[in-house]
Amino acid sequence: MNAQETADAGDGAAGIRVMVVDDHPMWRDAVARDLAEAGFDVVATAGDGEQAVRRAQAVGPDVLVLDLNLPAKPGVQVCKELVGADPALRVLVLSASGEHADVLEAVKSGATGYLLKSASTAELIDAVGRTAVGDPVFTPGLAGLVLGEYRRLASEPAAAADADEPKAPELTDRETEVLRLVAKGLSYKQIAERLVISHRTVQNHVQNTLGKLQLHNRVELVRYAIERGLDDE
Repeated sequence: MNAQETADAGDGAAGIRVMVVDDHPMWRDAVARDLAEAGFDVVATAGDGEQAVRRAQAVGPDVLVLDLNLPAKPGVQVCKELVGADPALRVLVLSASGEHADVLEAVKSGATGYLLKSASTAELIDAVGRTAVGDPVFTPGLAGLVLGEYRRLASEPAAAADADEPKAPELTDRETEVLRLVAKGLSYKQIAERLVISHRTVQNHVQNTLGKLQLHNRVELVRYAIERGLDDE
C-alpha cells in the first residue's frame, strides 16, 4: 500500500490511542508500525496476557488490538478483565482463527470487533478507526453470526426480573429509530446514510441511549432492542 493509500485509510486516526497485543514479535511490531504510520498514537505493545493487562491499565488506550492466542493469560480473559474495569475501552480482536466459537467467545468477553489476520493493512487501519468510535467491525461473513448470537441471548429469560423494577427511561423518536437500526446489525455509517444524518450524530444518539438505559456497550444495547422486538419493526 503506498503512502497516499495509507493516509486515506487512516483518515481521522490522529489522537486515537492504540495498544497492540500479540505474542509474535515480528507481527506485533509490523502492526504497530502500520498503525503508527497511519497516524494512530501507538501507546504500548505487549507479548502476553498478563503483560497486556498491566500495560493497558497503565497507559489507558482507546483501542486494544488483541490476539486471542496468548501465553500467561488468554486473550478473551484479557478482554473481559479490561472491558470490565473500563467499559469505554474498545477491543478489536485480530486473530488467525475464524472459528465461530472463538468469535462468539470474543464478543461475549466484550470485544467490539473481530478481524482475521488475512486482512489487508488498509482493512486493519479502517477497522481500528471504526472500532474507536464504537462501530462493530467484523471480517465479512462473521457479522451475521454475531447478530444471530445477539438474538439467541435476547431470547433467554432475563435474570432476576423484579416486579418493582422501575420503568425504562423514555427515548426520543430519533433515539428509538437509531436503536432499531442498531438492532438490525447496521453500522453507524449505514445508519447515518439511512437517516441522512452525520456519523457523529449517530454516535451521540447511541451514547445518549446507553446513558439513559444504563447500559455499557453495543452488545447490551442490541440485546435490549431485540428483547423489545425493535429489530422486527
